[in-house]
Amino acid sequence: MDEATADAQTQKALAFVRTLAQKMQMTVEVNLAPNDGEGSPDEIRIEIEGPDASRIIGKKGNVLDAVQYLTARVVVRPGAARRHVIVDAEGYRARHEDQLGEMARRLAQRAAVEGKVITFDPMSARERRIVHIALRDIKGVRTESLGEEPQRRVQIIPEKT
Repeated sequence: MDEATADAQTQKALAFVRTLAQKMQMTVEVNLAPNDGEGSPDEIRIEIEGPDASRIIGKKGNVLDAVQYLTARVVVRPGAARRHVIVDAEGYRARHEDQLGEMARRLAQRAAVEGKVITFDPMSARERRIVHIALRDIKGVRTESLGEEPQRRVQIIPEKT
């Protein structure tokens, strides 16, 4: 999908992030992320690039998370189609997701071999989802989320043989 053929919600998301970056006095470009085949049709994927992109990421991605949250709140209004909004900067979120998925697969292998439950530190809903998806097809283990926000965590549980 390119910007010219994007639906109203996607156009609104792009306009919001561009306005926000301008108000933050950031020198960045805000565009639709290229379709890499990994996203789902209900996603709005926005990529931020430029000299100030690292400032938009913030410490441990906190500013980027806030921008994504605000964008979703602006775009997904009550009564409108529910869309998943993803805002990334310089590929930060994509790299983080890849690393988290890889770590989850290594720990799943360890849980299966040792027969022990492995519990992650508390994570955001987005990060828990990445772990669940990364491990859904791994034989010998299953995942569960437990606890209450903001202390909710994922457990990797070895299957009984």
